[in-house]
Amino acid sequence: MIILEVQNIVKRFGSTEVLGGISFSLEEGTSLAIIGASGSGKTTLLRCLNFLERPNEGRILLRGEVLFDAQESGGYNDVSIRQKRLHFGLVFQSFNLFPQYTALGNVTLARELMAGKQKQDTLESIRQQGLELLDQIGLSDKRDFYPHQLSGGQQQRVAIARALAMGPDILCFDEPTSALDPELTGEVLKVIRGLAEKNTTMVIVTHEMEFARGVADKILFMDEGVVVEYGTPQEVFDNPLNERTKRFLERYSSP
Repeated sequence: MIILEVQNIVKRFGSTEVLGGISFSLEEGTSLAIIGASGSGKTTLLRCLNFLERPNEGRILLRGEVLFDAQESGGYNDVSIRQKRLHFGLVFQSFNLFPQYTALGNVTLARELMAGKQKQDTLESIRQQGLELLDQIGLSDKRDFYPHQLSGGQQQRVAIARALAMGPDILCFDEPTSALDPELTGEVLKVIRGLAEKNTTMVIVTHEMEFARGVADKILFMDEGVVVEYGTPQEVFDNPLNERTKRFLERYSSP
């Protein structure tokens, strides 16, 4: 079943067109890896999906229902945008944890703030879910630690648990290992692999090509703000059709 449809998304900053008509679809329970050189528009696309940026043109549909249509001038106030954003969990490059809260507090905070609106949620049930998520990412013993007491890899894992706590339809990652030392990268990628094995629907912007090949069901290669190639890992990595894709992969493979 198609969960996400992106139709002709265009994003401009002033006179500069950063996204030049991006279209793709994503099936529920699958993972999409977005690859490309720096400046190709990958992060801007992810920010448009999460309503952190508003596209100038195009539509975004979730399960066949229109979440965003650039031709509609109304209906996108702060309240409605926050509601739409709940469909997408976003894990940032630089963790963005709240330094004044423990690992458990970071995971449960958003749910606690919404507890009054979600009558089925009690503070105890939210706390229990938070503990379960920390256990899932292998950090149950760090629940009372503050961000400054955690390694970069541990902080990123807490950020993943925080995103999962809101029960998003799609989990999005923006270069989840780019701020980590190489020795800490593996622990974060292991968590994401585990999520993929549980058929979590994910969109992953990454520069880790071997990880993308091993985890993603589909690969989307972007260059200069457009989709150059889209297909399975085998199709894109082993038999790319476009010369731009071939040149990018050759540069990546170069010593």
